[in-house]
Amino acid sequence: MRTRCVVPGRDRRLAPQRGQSLVEFALVVPVFMLLLLGMLEFGFAFTHDQTIAYATREGARAGATAGDGSTSFPCNAGTAATFDAPVIAAVERVLKSPGSPIDMAQVSSISVYLAKADGSATPNKVNIWTPAPGQGPTVDGRALDFKQTQSQWACTARSVGGSPATVDSMGVSITYSYQFRTAFGGIVRFMFGNQWSSLPITDKTVMNLNPTN
Repeated sequence: MRTRCVVPGRDRRLAPQRGQSLVEFALVVPVFMLLLLGMLEFGFAFTHDQTIAYATREGARAGATAGDGSTSFPCNAGTAATFDAPVIAAVERVLKSPGSPIDMAQVSSISVYLAKADGSATPNKVNIWTPAPGQGPTVDGRALDFKQTQSQWACTARSVGGSPATVDSMGVSITYSYQFRTAFGGIVRFMFGNQWSSLPITDKTVMNLNPTN
């Protein structure tokens, strides 16, 4: 007579465990994907922010070295409106350099201002440049992609002084709208609304003006 070995309830015991594993997997995967997308998005945003910061440093450095004018851009009534053109040109070179992640269409303004001790702008001493592709002043044979739309800090009002206490400080700031690069942006909009469709980035650099003449 043949006998058959049967393990009663074996399949019935494993089925709940498989079901539990599927539920746990379904719960963990969305959280893991959200963290992964968040890290990727942070990396993209950080790269944009660092490029913006570098651009403001280059702009402030250009403005500081021409604190009281230069041969190409002398400070007088005829060129006061475009005296800061080399500053904007230095900013543009960084923003548009090979490998730059910056979307120029998302740069809303560049400000050149008289900085206070805390680095903030002095009221009524701010020059604002806004996007105008190919319509700005010509620097090194190329028309800038920004033009001055507010002029409050004339070059004739800038002091290079004789001591640190009497030297003006120039601030250069950029306002930029970072557009999400991954599906993380869609998740944020779904959870918090369309006002989170982009991330505003503003950076500034302040340097003391240096006499050149």
